[in-house]
Amino acid sequence: MYPFLSTTQPHAPAALLARARARKRAPRVALVNAGAPHPLQGIREAADAGLAEPILIGDADKIRATAAEIGWDISHLALHHAPQDEAAPLAARLAREGEADAVMKGQIHTSTFLKALLPSAAGLREPGTRCGHVFHITMPGDDRPLLLTDAALNVDPDVETRKACLTQAVMLAQRLGVARPKAGILAPTEDPIPTVPNTMEAREIADWAAGALPEAIVEGPMALDLIFSDAAASAKSYASRVSGDADIMLVPNITSGNAIFKLMVLGMGCCAAGIVLGLKVPVLLTSRSQTAPARLASAALGAVMAP
Repeated sequence: MYPFLSTTQPHAPAALLARARARKRAPRVALVNAGAPHPLQGIREAADAGLAEPILIGDADKIRATAAEIGWDISHLALHHAPQDEAAPLAARLAREGEADAVMKGQIHTSTFLKALLPSAAGLREPGTRCGHVFHITMPGDDRPLLLTDAALNVDPDVETRKACLTQAVMLAQRLGVARPKAGILAPTEDPIPTVPNTMEAREIADWAAGALPEAIVEGPMALDLIFSDAAASAKSYASRVSGDADIMLVPNITSGNAIFKLMVLGMGCCAAGIVLGLKVPVLLTSRSQTAPARLASAALGAVMAP
């Protein structure tokens, strides 16, 4: 093991779990291709925690066999036989028709999964609406999240897509109880420089947000140290209401966002819950490598955002 990898075990933040459980009922969560142990155990944990009412989609015989392997009686649950490529379109239909409140990725390639959900033809996204992914990241021993967008869906988003991602993150923060979220727009420097296009874009987004998102405090461009540290801001004589107190970080591309997410998880022992927003229902992109706390936190985040 590399010495910079954390040995701290992440925990699902209690504040997020409590907010999710405050719903009148657990959301109906459609698990796509549910016949593998990891995703099935994940939805079981969410159900046991009162965070999900599972809808199992996939090869029915395989799902039943896997459930028996992990010792879970699923006879009382909704089970839809839809093998292989039929599973994700069925989940989209259930969500479109109001029979599912959230959709969760099971044993299926992410591209195949999202291809059935994101197009306007699937009926879950209004034409012209841009979707974004948000990671809800918490440090060990601290339930306050940093909302990181977009580290998993939009590869090289343009300004309009990043505006949509920021808007979605602000909405999520408010659902989590943050009345006026503070957002920092990541760039290599706090100075807009024409030869560094994302610094200019960050300033454009911040100027736009001043009028379009009055319920938030948005600053940018900001280097990473300025977002995380008010001491760094003081040393650089950078006047900021966001430095050291950010609720949201908007990144310029998937490479920078994914690197920050993985560094915080692997190097700092953080718990990261992931969600795709912009559709009729939230979409949970769970991973085979996710730990149990991260799976539980993702289910809780879905419950918070479910209709």
